[in-house]
Amino acid sequence: MRWSRSSRVLQRRFARRVSLVYKCQSKSWFQNSGQGQTLMTQAVSFYSEGFKLSGDLYLPAKLGKAEKRAGIVLCHGYTGVRNLYLPEIARHFSAAGYVVLTFDYKGWGDSEGPKSRLAPHSRVADVQAALTFLAERAEVEPGRLGLYGTSYGGATVVWVAAIDSRVKCVVSVVGIGNGARWMRSVRRPDEYHDLMRRSAADRVARMRTGKSEFVNRDDVLLPDRESAQLSAAARRNVAAAVSEIPLEFVDDTLNFNPEWVVDKIAPRPILFITTDDDRLVPPQETDAMYARAGEPKKLVVLKGYGHYHVYAGEALRQVMDASISWCQLHLPAKQPRAARTRKA
Repeated sequence: MRWSRSSRVLQRRFARRVSLVYKCQSKSWFQNSGQGQTLMTQAVSFYSEGFKLSGDLYLPAKLGKAEKRAGIVLCHGYTGVRNLYLPEIARHFSAAGYVVLTFDYKGWGDSEGPKSRLAPHSRVADVQAALTFLAERAEVEPGRLGLYGTSYGGATVVWVAAIDSRVKCVVSVVGIGNGARWMRSVRRPDEYHDLMRRSAADRVARMRTGKSEFVNRDDVLLPDRESAQLSAAARRNVAAAVSEIPLEFVDDTLNFNPEWVVDKIAPRPILFITTDDDRLVPPQETDAMYARAGEPKKLVVLKGYGHYHVYAGEALRQVMDASISWCQLHLPAKQPRAARTRKA
């Protein structure tokens, strides 16, 4: 097993990158180190179910004054915020010519709402509001919208695409297909039994008091050793990253199963990306969704990487190469000339 040395290297990379992104939040421009392009970012906000959500809009270089591009909404994971991991992904998509939106779900980061709740169906509503916001932007062709989700965001985008026909292309990275199966698969039998018992007691407490007990996020997430180290390194310099979440997360997770609806996405295209050594969200979760999805679909399995590797270094490069190639095939950043001519 070779994760010890690679973990230390990735921790240092995560800490440097996340620190740099966090320090640059207030700037309107930043340099794309990969392609030497100057990309514009704008702080934006919009509403979902009565709550104001905060986001960042990434505009590609050389965007013409009246030009419209395809738009992509990026969705973060279980306890993520938009300033954690997503800026690097947004930069890649924007460099490829897309208008990109990142945002915080209700109660996360800078957005309004009850703090630190999972509320998966509420997240679905947030993503739909994000799609509406993006479609209304002058820089975006409203009929050409895509979704990219990572980790639990990879589950969220599947559900949204299944129920919202505005989504024309989907990328789900290391996502969860069945909440109960996932929670059970990463625990020993006694650990799962104990969690279910705590969750049942919390369910009664929520009914009686309206409040859920806050616990360490690792009690619910139960990361493997490598995932715990890499996550801690990445979250260290992000003030909005939380360390405690409500036990309500358990019920929310058990009752959200995107594999039930993934077949509704076809004939719109969906790309699944997983890794063969993911011990936090086993690749079987992605396999199950892929098996149930209709065509066109594609499955990419990264060899020799774990869950958090997909956010940096060579694994991120492979993820972005596959994702951007898929989107360019099915949702080009610039509308093909023939399509523009027919529309005119």
